[in-house]
Amino acid sequence: MEKIVDQFKDVVIQIATPYSTGTGFYISDYDVIVTNEHVVRDNREVAINGRMIDKQIAEVIYVDPKYDIAFIKAPQGLDELNVSLEQLAELREGHQVIAIGHPFGLKYTVTKGIISNMIHEHMGTTYLQHDAAINPGNSGGPLVNLDGQIIGINTFIIRDGNNIGFSLPVRYLIDTLDAFKEGQNQPGVRCNSCLNIVFDGEVDEGYCPHCGAKITMISDIDLYEPIGISKIIEEMLTELGFDVVLSRRGPKNWEITHGSAKINIAYNAKNGLNICDAYLCELPSEGIHKIYNYLLRQNHEIEGFSFSIKEQDIILSLLIFDQYLNQETGVKLFKELFDKADHYDNILVEEYGAVWKKQN
Repeated sequence: MEKIVDQFKDVVIQIATPYSTGTGFYISDYDVIVTNEHVVRDNREVAINGRMIDKQIAEVIYVDPKYDIAFIKAPQGLDELNVSLEQLAELREGHQVIAIGHPFGLKYTVTKGIISNMIHEHMGTTYLQHDAAINPGNSGGPLVNLDGQIIGINTFIIRDGNNIGFSLPVRYLIDTLDAFKEGQNQPGVRCNSCLNIVFDGEVDEGYCPHCGAKITMISDIDLYEPIGISKIIEEMLTELGFDVVLSRRGPKNWEITHGSAKINIAYNAKNGLNICDAYLCELPSEGIHKIYNYLLRQNHEIEGFSFSIKEQDIILSLLIFDQYLNQETGVKLFKELFDKADHYDNILVEEYGAVWKKQN
């Protein structure tokens, strides 16, 4: 299993949009990143990040609502990576499988389970049912057998189903990849009515050329425009020099890197609270009491900010209620948070023995 985990580290990609986060994986034979359609839905471009590529914007080039498949244009630098798709692999109930992905925004999580049902049918499509734990964020990631072959795409779970997950068998993916390749990898959409793939240049004034059904091409999707608090936050981040498109981490959630600190910004509409957490560094194995004493003293001295510890992470937090948030005051508070993060992480590491966080 360790060999499989290492094999997939470079090809599994993290995907983020203003609406969701998910997982994808690179297939070198077709030079595309594969994921679920629902991960990239209503987006012409998404933010991607991986071990072999820097965080960047990538173009969505194929969407398939019928089979919940999407393709993302692959950046340069991945072409030498290779994992295999295996539709002829011998599969039975009880065979062990591995699910790989980025659940809840975590980086590269691997879970193991068994196939419990080979022929679960949902809306005319057959799925593999398995009990390898998958969660929000796993969508679009590969399901792999113990030979390191991709046998499916992790697609959905049953809520409160105690690790009941479903993966689209790889045969659907291979058929789609082959049809897409025949179209010279031009942007395309599968028609929900006749199931033909319609490529750019073929659509007939918004209608499928094969059956006449209404069809929305990727180029017809409106670019995302934030509203309300999201708009204010993104205007503040832009004024401070950050790329908001790359910072988006799903609904009302942003992640930015400033110096050695990683800052998560989340807006909770229920209580109108903006939670800004700067992850500074990690606790050492020794001398922890000195850090605790220092953080408690700082919590007494600094106004409007607070230190906390979550597992090994040392976090500097700022809370802002939306009724007090406007661009002028918000920019000042955000800048102060970023400056303090840059100030305190150096002190904690250099004077108190804390450990620098590893940047993924």
